[in-house]
Amino acid sequence: MTVRAPYRSLRGISAVAALLAIGAVGCSDVTDAVDSAKDGAKKVARQRSVFSLDTGDCYNPSGKAEGTAYTVEIVPCDEAHEGQVVGEFKIDEGNKYPGDDGVSAVADTRCPLEAQKYAPDTWALPKGAELFYYTPTAESWATGDRSVSCTYTAAKGALNGTLDTANSLKPEQLTYLKGSNAVYEALWANQSEKDTVEADLPGYKAQAKAVAAALQAHVEGLNGIDGAEVGTLRSTLAKAAGDWQKAADAADADTFYAAYDPAFTGIDPNKSVAARKELGLATTVPAEEAEVWAG
Repeated sequence: MTVRAPYRSLRGISAVAALLAIGAVGCSDVTDAVDSAKDGAKKVARQRSVFSLDTGDCYNPSGKAEGTAYTVEIVPCDEAHEGQVVGEFKIDEGNKYPGDDGVSAVADTRCPLEAQKYAPDTWALPKGAELFYYTPTAESWATGDRSVSCTYTAAKGALNGTLDTANSLKPEQLTYLKGSNAVYEALWANQSEKDTVEADLPGYKAQAKAVAAALQAHVEGLNGIDGAEVGTLRSTLAKAAGDWQKAADAADADTFYAAYDPAFTGIDPNKSVAARKELGLATTVPAEEAEVWAG
């Protein structure tokens, strides 16, 4: 999933309502002006510093979605909105500012995990929802700012309703999602920067080892869930775990490739659709994931 970062800033701006001068105009113009003034006043009243965002807040950016941000407009989640805060954490990287890239690297790793605590079923997210985060800048870091706010933001259009689904899911649904999310997180978080196995066999083997461990934990979690389709998926994933472990143990690139092909195919998201349906979860594979396995 693509992650973009609209940075916070130490500097704030005051929200000031413009005064409307209503002169000799028609009744409809007066009504429109009054309505506009009310809307403007409401928007001003809803302004909040990005430093005080809380998990669950639905909001509209005061400016562009990306870039330096000072304030946002907090709105009820049942109103159309552009984003919702779905997780928060503090960076613990010592006293020195890690740099923009360093801060982003931490957020890239942590925000998907924090977001999954709030909205565990990523397949059920509204179309176009992308993960963003507000992070400290060098200036705000100097004042003690260490907080990162993770948000889902509508790439186009708007979101409607809250994305908070964790509390409405059944235990078996949460168990499945925790295990499944961990598998794909292990896959992408441990991706080698090299394009070929030959260029970084240790890196690819480390990724395979992480995926194998996550799969094994997922399979163990599925042992406690009833259902024919869940049982079928459990068997498929158990075999995939073995293939990933073979890749992790490969002595050379050729051996790695021989194990990797069935290993990667074994975790094709399409293989989990029937089990998801049986569990009452979303069953449409996200476009980005479908594209990866289709290629």
